[in-house]
Amino acid sequence: MKTATRLTALTGVATLLAAPLALAVTAPAHADVDRGGACGTGRHELSVDRERRSGQQGFEVDAGLEGVAPFSRWTLVVRHDGGRVVTTTRTADDEGDVDVDTWRRNTAGRDTFSFTATQVGGSTRCGTSITVR
Repeated sequence: MKTATRLTALTGVATLLAAPLALAVTAPAHADVDRGGACGTGRHELSVDRERRSGQQGFEVDAGLEGVAPFSRWTLVVRHDGGRVVTTTRTADDEGDVDVDTWRRNTAGRDTFSFTATQVGGSTRCGTSITVR
C-alpha cells in the first residue's frame, strides 16, 4: 500500500473515532438528570437541571406522577440535602398527572434531591433520589 493511501485511510479512521468523542466532550454541563419508576398503576419521575437564576447557580427540580388514577389525591415531598423544601397535597388531573416544581440554590459539594409521593387514603407510596456534584 502506498504511503499516500495509508495516510488517507488513517485520516479517515481518526476522523470517525474523533467525531463521537467531540460530541461527548461538548455535551452541556447543564444537562438534565432524570430518574423514575413505577408508582401504582402509573410512573413517578424526578428531574434535576442545572440553571443560573439572578446570577446564582442552582437547580430546577421537577417531580411528578403520570398515569395514576384520575382525580386521585397525592402528598408530594421534595427534599434537598435531607431538608424538606416542598410539601404539598395535589389532585391528579383527568389524565392522571400531577407535578411540582422548585428552584434550589447550589450548595457546597454534592447536592442530593429526593422525591416521594404518597396516595392520600391509599397504600401507594413511591419515590427516588438524585445526587449531583
